Amino acid sequence: MEDHKTDKTVLFQGIKTLIFAALSLLMGPVLLSFAFSKPDDKLYIPLLVIGCLICAFAIFLIFKGIKLIMNSMFKKK
Repeated sequence: MEDHKTDKTVLFQGIKTLIFAALSLLMGPVLLSFAFSKPDDKLYIPLLVIGCLICAFAIFLIFKGIKLIMNSMFKKK
């Protein structure tokens, strides 16, 4: 019978990744709302692009963080 233990360093790395994802989930929509509030401004397009990229990066970080947490718990050797 194998003894499965959680790899704590990988677990904390996954939690840290999810914290960065949460910060990105807050920052992306804020930038998008700034962009949509003044569509005639010269910073409309850059804020829109940066906000969309940050939102996409947050989704990527969520999947990466969950994968790291699952690998820490169910690691196959």
